[in-house]
Amino acid sequence: MKEKEKEQGETSASLPTPACRQRKPLRLAGMIAGWTDGKHQVSTAIPGLELHRWESPTEPHSYMFSPHLCLIAQGTKQILLGDEAYLYDAQSFVVSSVELPLVSKIMEASPEKPYLGLTLELDLQEISQLMLHDSVATRPECPTDRGIGVSKMTPALLNAVERLMELLETPADIPVFLPLVRQEIYYRLLMDEQGGRLRQIVVAESHSSQIAKAIDWIKKHFDQPLSIGELASRAGMSPSSFHQHFRTLTAISPLQFQKRIRLNEARRLMLVENMDAGNASFRVGYESPTQFNREYKRMFGNPPRTDIKRLQTMPI
Repeated sequence: MKEKEKEQGETSASLPTPACRQRKPLRLAGMIAGWTDGKHQVSTAIPGLELHRWESPTEPHSYMFSPHLCLIAQGTKQILLGDEAYLYDAQSFVVSSVELPLVSKIMEASPEKPYLGLTLELDLQEISQLMLHDSVATRPECPTDRGIGVSKMTPALLNAVERLMELLETPADIPVFLPLVRQEIYYRLLMDEQGGRLRQIVVAESHSSQIAKAIDWIKKHFDQPLSIGELASRAGMSPSSFHQHFRTLTAISPLQFQKRIRLNEARRLMLVENMDAGNASFRVGYESPTQFNREYKRMFGNPPRTDIKRLQTMPI
């Protein structure tokens, strides 16, 4: 579980101590390396499974991240949520239970020893079905309501993920065995200390579940003015309670959440659809180009035009 250390306003989730370290997932690293040779990101024949490879540390990358399991087979990565930092490596894994605006960067990677990792999108409806089993439903709750967390890797979870990767070698087996392997992975997560994080999201009347619905509404209507009162009503909470639970889950306010969605979408419009900054800013809901440029630079480090030119020259 992430350890809280407050220093200069930042909360850090540290790596497991050496005494807790398990065997390194060398076999998983070899599997990922074989599929990613010469590529930074590979979408696979397994829906929701992506493989990643970097041969040098990266600059911070901002994006919206849906519920996922994130594993590293080699290297180290840092994830930022608001002012909180989560650091993990091959001895740990990350679970996000709700869509969050994250910033990540690869900390350790080289041509000789590249960063090798994978992400698996989580099906919350399928996870909710596993909650019907008594052994899962009676597990203790997660000690934090945050929508993301780091845990120590377990041999059982690593073994299940390796078998997931093995399916890529025999595509004909995927329709038959994928549901079984994926269900085992979900079960391992639910039985881990991260399980409480997932249970809080899939239980229909929990605060986390209600906030997740509000997050989904913001995501679908990010270009519209934000009303805390309306969102609170949708979540069945008072405005003050809604604001508190929203921050607990996401580490930021609803307005900050909307702003990050807007800026990420504007960046996508300029990069992928070649839209100019002015039109992109209006498309995502900004009324003032000056405010858009100021907030864009604050989030991405450069004005829109400079940032997009930099991204266009980066390797895919």
